[in-house]
Amino acid sequence: MPIQQFDTGLKEQQGVKKLEITPEENFNNKTKVRGYLKTIIEGGISKLDQNIENYFDKDVKVNCFHPVNEFEGANTFKEKFWLPLFEAFPDIERREQIVIGGTFRDKVQVGSVSMLSGTFKKPIFGIKPINKMVNLKCCEVHELKNDKIVESYILIDLLDLIFQTGKNPIKPSRGSEGNWLNPINTDGVNYFEKDMKVSEASLDQSLTMQRSLNIKPELETNSDEELKDKLINHPQSEFWHDKMIWYGPSGIGTGRNLEGFVDNHQLPFRKTFKERNYWKLGHYCELGDGNFSMTAGWHSIQAVYGSDDWLGYKSDNQNVTMRVMDFYHHHEGKIRENWVPIDLIHILKQIGIDVLELIKD
Repeated sequence: MPIQQFDTGLKEQQGVKKLEITPEENFNNKTKVRGYLKTIIEGGISKLDQNIENYFDKDVKVNCFHPVNEFEGANTFKEKFWLPLFEAFPDIERREQIVIGGTFRDKVQVGSVSMLSGTFKKPIFGIKPINKMVNLKCCEVHELKNDKIVESYILIDLLDLIFQTGKNPIKPSRGSEGNWLNPINTDGVNYFEKDMKVSEASLDQSLTMQRSLNIKPELETNSDEELKDKLINHPQSEFWHDKMIWYGPSGIGTGRNLEGFVDNHQLPFRKTFKERNYWKLGHYCELGDGNFSMTAGWHSIQAVYGSDDWLGYKSDNQNVTMRVMDFYHHHEGKIRENWVPIDLIHILKQIGIDVLELIKD
């Protein structure tokens, strides 16, 4: 079956004139946003008001992981996100692993994967502290306009934090838990790619692979063995490196090579979400930058939770939406690594599993 080619971006933004910037401008934008976030983290609570005023639009739109969720306004951003973060982790540090920049349609955007590391001193979002160092997987997309951030998307893996406190409130992960690796054999943060064709090819490869996922052999068979074989030999296999790693969120875990990806995530996911639309609303971010690319959707996936295969919980055919980002590293002509933050606590809540209630004593 051929891979269909279609626009995967936000549907209501069709026809928007594409903004073009030079590689030098892109590198400067990445440096600028990195500097903003570094200054905020290092400045802490004492300089928070000034830093937020300097770097964020007063009406900034913010889209966060559950339970922070969606809101507008710089002051609300301070109260709901930054203050709880600094109070819980007073010695917090930010260590970047990947920084990707570019434009999507009429927007200048910078995405990143980083680790927020600090001593867990006070409760945050109902999670009790352990007075030990913890690491927060943090993935972000920021839109830059007139030298200020006007919209932010932030996914922090709270399940991973919960696991680090010694609690395991949900069904066991099929994949491997733990910190995500840095990109293999390269710097994912400070690179500069002058050849725009390299960046365009990276994004084209990831988007074509994603479109191939619309080919659904799970609709034709109920046998796990047969479905696994069809997924291993699926058109997606053309795009994945033989030594690929799929870095999933806590609760799903990481899988190595295509078979590990299929076993740990894709096969049970496809069986549970046979009724799904990857681009019901579309991506708000699609960037190619050197040998990296990324896409992101805020409720871009809408699906019916149709079985207990994926997360292990009983199905009542609940309708769910998903907050997802995908960061890709392209190596030796294929996709070598894929970092995938998913707001799993948000998904679980939609099927009646309130993780933050489960960890209450």
